[in-house]
Amino acid sequence: MVCSDPCIVPALSPAPQLRYMRELIGGTITRFSRPARVCTWLTMNSDDLECFIRVANCGSISRAAMELGTDQSTVSRQMARLEAASETRLFHRSGRGVVLTDAGLALFEQARKVMAALEEAKQAIHSFSEQGPARVVIAAQPTIARMAYGAVGKALKKKFPKTRLRFVEGLGMHMVEWLATGEVDIAILYVPMHTGGLKVDPLLREPIRLVVPAGYSHIGAEFNVRQLGQVPLILPSTPHGLRLLAESLAQKAGVSLDIAMECDASTNVTRRLVEEGCGCTLLPLASVMDEVAKGSLRTARLTGPEVMREVAIATARNRPPVTQLWGVMQTIRQEVTQIVAEGNWPDAQLLE
Repeated sequence: MVCSDPCIVPALSPAPQLRYMRELIGGTITRFSRPARVCTWLTMNSDDLECFIRVANCGSISRAAMELGTDQSTVSRQMARLEAASETRLFHRSGRGVVLTDAGLALFEQARKVMAALEEAKQAIHSFSEQGPARVVIAAQPTIARMAYGAVGKALKKKFPKTRLRFVEGLGMHMVEWLATGEVDIAILYVPMHTGGLKVDPLLREPIRLVVPAGYSHIGAEFNVRQLGQVPLILPSTPHGLRLLAESLAQKAGVSLDIAMECDASTNVTRRLVEEGCGCTLLPLASVMDEVAKGSLRTARLTGPEVMREVAIATARNRPPVTQLWGVMQTIRQEVTQIVAEGNWPDAQLLE
């Protein structure tokens, strides 16, 4: 008998009904309900099948539970759910253990094939991912590059020796453009106010400090944002992140900024200008820790409120990801986490 509607089938006897076991696609078994003559779905994930196979092999629910590292009641409930969903018994139970029924045997054979296929797929993906991408370009803002590039480069070279690595340094606005055009694959950056076309994975956050020349002895350990208008500032021009941040703080505090100079070069240049007494700036402690240590610069933590910025791994939303990029990003995360955990990134706090 042929049915024009794929979800309407003639009544089936129990044996042909077992044919639903053969439809194993993406962990889902297609099952036809005999009395209602309509198609229903029985969803089985790999955990269900692994548990079922373990019980069948052990011939005992308690022994299977021990091997799976769980309790007997959990395994019993899982097997009961499978039987209820399939509307047939999968096991004969007795005081000596469990034995597969005909329906259970049919599921067992198909389940083994599925688990073998899943394991083969895992091995293939693992082998493929271990090779890493053929080429990857990573960009970072100067402070982040200074803190992370050494450890990240060493780790990536060790893990993906065949990958051609290229490291780029630039301003935040440039990196957003580079990601959008595909010039770089990954950026490690300070999260901009508007993420737009970026996919960001936060790594850490750190406070922004007022950085002043060594001679500014009147500046204490803390500096209220309401006083930002009282110091000459060296900041990037308007399109850049720190300038936007400073103007936003000033606007909320109801003050006007005193812009002594605009500097769109790297933080190295800005630091040098502050050292020479040309003004003050806003930077994280990591940007100036060496200069602070030798006494050529001083910093004050911004308060009222405390000003924080997040560092994140970013990729472009509008571009297809480079093959095996996930492994590279995980390596970056691991290395940055270790740097912060060991106290080598001053003021930084890891984000979950």
